[in-house]
Amino acid sequence: MKNDPKYLKLLSNRFPNAAQVGKEIILLEALLSLPKSPELFISDIHGEHETFQHMLRNGSGLIRQKISDLFSETLSEKDLRRLAALIYYPHEKLQIIKRENNDWENFYTSTIKRLLSIAYELTSIYTKRKIDRLLSRDYGLIISELLQGEALGERKSAYNERLLRTVMEIGACDKLIIALAEFIQRIAISKIHVIGDIYDRGPGAETVMDSLIDYHAVDIQWGNHDIVWMGAASGSLACMANVIRLSLRYANTDTLEKGYGINLIPLASFALEHYKEDKSLIFNPKVNAEDLLNESEHWLNRIMHKAISIIQFKLEEQLIDRRPDFRLTHRKMLSNINFDTGEILIEGKTYALKDTYFPTIDPADPTKLSKEEQDLVAQLSESFQHSKRLKEHVQFLFEKGSMYHISNDCLLFHGSIPIDKNGDLALVEMLGKKLKGREYLDFLDKIAREAFSGMVGTAENDLAVDMMWYLWAGPQSPLFGKDKMTTFERYFINDPSIHQEAKGYYYYYRDDTATVNKILEDFGLDAENSIIINGHVPVVVKKGENPIKANGKLIVIDGGFAKAYQSETGIAGYTLIFDDLGKQIIAHLPFESTEKAIEDEIDILSSETLYSYSDKPLKVADIRDGDKIKSMIEDLKDLLSCYRSGLLTERFQPLES
Repeated sequence: MKNDPKYLKLLSNRFPNAAQVGKEIILLEALLSLPKSPELFISDIHGEHETFQHMLRNGSGLIRQKISDLFSETLSEKDLRRLAALIYYPHEKLQIIKRENNDWENFYTSTIKRLLSIAYELTSIYTKRKIDRLLSRDYGLIISELLQGEALGERKSAYNERLLRTVMEIGACDKLIIALAEFIQRIAISKIHVIGDIYDRGPGAETVMDSLIDYHAVDIQWGNHDIVWMGAASGSLACMANVIRLSLRYANTDTLEKGYGINLIPLASFALEHYKEDKSLIFNPKVNAEDLLNESEHWLNRIMHKAISIIQFKLEEQLIDRRPDFRLTHRKMLSNINFDTGEILIEGKTYALKDTYFPTIDPADPTKLSKEEQDLVAQLSESFQHSKRLKEHVQFLFEKGSMYHISNDCLLFHGSIPIDKNGDLALVEMLGKKLKGREYLDFLDKIAREAFSGMVGTAENDLAVDMMWYLWAGPQSPLFGKDKMTTFERYFINDPSIHQEAKGYYYYYRDDTATVNKILEDFGLDAENSIIINGHVPVVVKKGENPIKANGKLIVIDGGFAKAYQSETGIAGYTLIFDDLGKQIIAHLPFESTEKAIEDEIDILSSETLYSYSDKPLKVADIRDGDKIKSMIEDLKDLLSCYRSGLLTERFQPLES
């Protein structure tokens, strides 16, 4: 017996007698023989909730593939599309189909039977325990009985027919179809791995978060755009200012105002008071003018954008001054402006400023917030701290998220790992420590959790809160991965050469097998059989870029959801499916709209890249999850021995009288 008796005693609380232990061993042994279930790897959603939700509904193309496998010889392409749309959007599509169809009985019968066939195929790789967990509360038992009928065929056909006839007689067909469609959506993908950047410029990051919270199995690897929101929720004023600035830069404040109830009226009032006379256009939002309601809104957005940007630059320089360990003094901008000449000195060179209207800056103390700015920042911060929905979402990001994650020999992280010029893991000096690779990411993960959950007002928590901003913009942040964030330069200086943000050595070496293997080994993985999956940097297919790096050891799946990137990349990004057949990289074309998906039955068009197919179908026993199950079986066998030898006393529930 290899286990500590104390551990076995704790385990006995879950399995209080030999019979329950034996049952669990039998179920786990059987689970090892099942095919590996599909995992979906997705990244860089950037708040594009419609595209993301459609991808959840269609299982990143797996549901349509299953429909074609089952019905391509019996249904027309039009009917295949209609069936797919019904599964993706059952509530809306049912209403349209019913308006166009008079033979309801035939429609209901044929549709339910087809949905059952799809559900039966998808559930064939799962245990009954898992299936029952994913069934709806209202119609779960009915669906379970119907699925059992699918398995038994003729022997239970009369029973199934009677069930369906009764469902029709009581007018419950719509509800059963909806329950079946939603069950198919849930069962198509066993787990979702979100490799960062849920947030950014898109209009519905909060809706994406709601969908993830509702999903049955998900993990998240934080991206730079996630960490800045997490920092804002943790009390970082610099992160908060960045979040507001980015929202105004893309004229999209829905997530702030409607999603999280952040009151921007104080900012609007402040901007009207101090920037009303500002004629500069450099803070115009980066959207088409027709996307804004009117010229007045365009103007108000611009002056609010400038007002919060100046506040951001002040807050960041204050942070740089109080954290000399960050070694970012060279990134102080306001302190290097000559307000008499309208010029700035950056790294020994003088540049003219495009805009010199700074009504809230005191040239004698340029980083000091004015009294009105202090009051505004306090109001905005209070709004962030009192947003219940934001707090719940960030809590979920901490519960399900981390700097990196290992799943079935796949190392997942959003951005990069610090690498030196020789392609080795770089030793990073941070806050008095020298760390590299996994140790460094573990250190940063711990700091992020301290920022959100630590005791407010302590020196440790204050430092952690400031580190959240460093994780957003610092040169040694694995989430950012560049030498500097040139926000100020892009706004105020014409010279494009100073706008450049040099990527770290990781991006030079990520196509080098030796470097990738060093990273995998540092994280405790067998380099021969493991891979890295990244997001963060879009794959520019138009220029011949390939998502597969380092001879297949590293995969880049920037989702490409952000519409702004799609014209540059040529596609709407990649997802990766890992199932019993192996790994499939799916290239996606842009999603038009939910309305077109429902009414015109237009799906996200995609194509497969055959990346890594297994010689034989993978079983649960073949993957790392299987190793955990095998370890659990050994623990349970030790517990069983303890019960049988009398080292532990069995406990039984008394029979009800």
